[in-house]
Amino acid sequence: MPRRALMAGNWKMHKTIAESVDLVNALKTQAGSWPDRDVLVCPPFTALAAAAQAARGTAIQVGAQNMNDNLQGAFTGEISATMIKDTGATFVVLGHSERRQFYGETDALVNKKTKTALEQGLTPIVCVGETLAEREGGKTFSVIETQINGGLKGLSADQALRLVIAYEPVWAIGTGKTATPAQAQEVHAFIRRRLDALFGPKTADALRILYGGSVKPDNIDQLMAEPDIDGGLVGGASLKAEDFLRIVRFNAPAASRA
Repeated sequence: MPRRALMAGNWKMHKTIAESVDLVNALKTQAGSWPDRDVLVCPPFTALAAAAQAARGTAIQVGAQNMNDNLQGAFTGEISATMIKDTGATFVVLGHSERRQFYGETDALVNKKTKTALEQGLTPIVCVGETLAEREGGKTFSVIETQINGGLKGLSADQALRLVIAYEPVWAIGTGKTATPAQAQEVHAFIRRRLDALFGPKTADALRILYGGSVKPDNIDQLMAEPDIDGGLVGGASLKAEDFLRIVRFNAPAASRA
């Protein structure tokens, strides 16, 4: 069975509640024209409930950008999976490179969060990716393997079927640089082989792997033409409805993008 494409907009620390609702409203005018792909927006925590309410009854799904691995407790400033679910969100991004780089998140912590998300019925988008120094040092595949092994440790094949992987080369995030489609495909294929080794071919073939790293309207068609790229984790280009809608409509005839 072909994998269903997923286009996810990670809004990071952008958009007030009102701005988030406006963007969802702008996107949902086209929501009926996406029968063969999934669309997800990930607003900041403050706007999750409002965005989920605005998206209700449409094809647009809503996710959070992070969560704590505990369900409750004395963790000032943190948000739990149950709180995320309470807003109406159904996805959560975990292990984003910015969380790893700026907040010291480890593969072990990503693993705990992934298990908690799955236990609570959220769909985790587990992020992996190498830095520029690691790529130039020939360590891309060893870094990705370590992150996959650590982040998915202890999961069953059935659990793995319920998550999404996002490959985001750190050197291509917010830099304007983008891995070429061939470079991205090479790593996506490696990830799928690693998933095969961990969970078997059925799970590896079904699991969606997104590309994240300066995804833009002018490169999405080429990226999505690669066999192992199943969607995008989109940063800056998801903040404007026109840009994100063009990405969502990848490979559509020009006339249908108007």
